[in-house]
Amino acid sequence: MAEAQRRLDGRVALVAGATRGAGRGIAVQLGAQGATVYVTGRSTRGSRSEYDRPETVEETAGLVTAAGGRGIAVVTDHLVPAQVEALVRRIEEEQGRLHLLVNDVWGGERLFEWDSPVWEHDLDKGLRLLRLAVETHAITSHYAAPLLLREPGGLVVEMTDGTAQYNATHYRVSFFYDLAKSAVLRMAFALGHELGPRGATAVALTPGWLRSEMMLDAFGVTEATWRDALDRVPHFGISETPAYVGRAVAALAADPEVARWNGQSLSSGQLARVYGFTDLDGSRPDAWRYLVEVQDPGLPAAPEGYR
Repeated sequence: MAEAQRRLDGRVALVAGATRGAGRGIAVQLGAQGATVYVTGRSTRGSRSEYDRPETVEETAGLVTAAGGRGIAVVTDHLVPAQVEALVRRIEEEQGRLHLLVNDVWGGERLFEWDSPVWEHDLDKGLRLLRLAVETHAITSHYAAPLLLREPGGLVVEMTDGTAQYNATHYRVSFFYDLAKSAVLRMAFALGHELGPRGATAVALTPGWLRSEMMLDAFGVTEATWRDALDRVPHFGISETPAYVGRAVAALAADPEVARWNGQSLSSGQLARVYGFTDLDGSRPDAWRYLVEVQDPGLPAAPEGYR
């Protein structure tokens, strides 16, 4: 990558929950802009989380380095305060600063039950989902914020599913899923109030229909063959790669006027129009506008006008 394009040289980022999906996409795109990126997760070469998937946090770190940055893998369970405290202490000792925190810890795909009311949903799974989606973010912000505030201009990105506008009027999957994603949106709002007067910025960010590793596997396709799923799932045509939301985070991190977004709910498609980046295929999917105007009203799939 040409030097002029490396807009994040000298920046230090922590992507919490970067083993796969959006977290991995974000970490790699930050690396492509020259950042030093600490990537965390529980799946490592030595052991797997309950997801029991092949992706590892060391693999993500390697992809960050290959993209042009410096990837540093730190195996961390963000539900364990002592581990998060040690993680932040390590960043402080090795770098002396932190410019960007991305709270992408999730881990709930196998815990929520579609369209199950709260009295029918497995309670243990629901409460575990809330801990993974909400408590992890709070713990990480608690320990990382002081280091982030050491220099002006820090940024916290709270990753969620859905914009505040969309989620305010739409039931999202189940009581527990809906609550978790709405709570993360509110976290960004609250952090904006607490960080803004101290020289930092917090935003909530959602990708659209994400072609994560798990999503591709669920449809029996790969990134190279994802269009083969369109006969079964026509609206999948609006989907996007993890790199797309990664480029959104990189654009925010490089924006000297990022404070204009403080406390707001943003989407990858929205930011692509503002900052001019594209997905890997050169398109600009706008999934949340597509959902409102095409998918939710029950119209035939027509993603072409929204890419």
